[in-house]
Amino acid sequence: MFRKAILGVFLAAGLALNVAGQEVIVKVRPPHAVVERRPASPGRDYVWVGGYHRWDGGAYVWVPGRWDRPPHPRGHWVAHHWVKRHGGWVLIEGHWA
Repeated sequence: MFRKAILGVFLAAGLALNVAGQEVIVKVRPPHAVVERRPASPGRDYVWVGGYHRWDGGAYVWVPGRWDRPPHPRGHWVAHHWVKRHGGWVLIEGHWA
C-alpha cells in the first residue's frame, strides 16, 4: 500500500512537470491591450504590473493590472507578452528581473 502511494506521488509530480513545461500555442492573434486606469499607488516602493490577455482554452480573457512590490532592490517588472511561434501565439509570462 505504501509503495503504491509513493509511486502515485512520483507519477503525479512527473505529469505536473511535463504539463508545466509545454507551451500552449493559440492560433488566434491576441487582441490589443486594454488601456487601464491605474488607481493611486499604495506606496512609494510599489511598481505597476500591467494587465494582459490570457488564453482560457476558448477565448482571451483580460487579467487586470495591479500594484506590486519588487522582490529585491532595483527590481523591475518585465511584462507578459505574446510572441508568434510555431504557427501561432505563445504567452511569455511576466516576471521580476
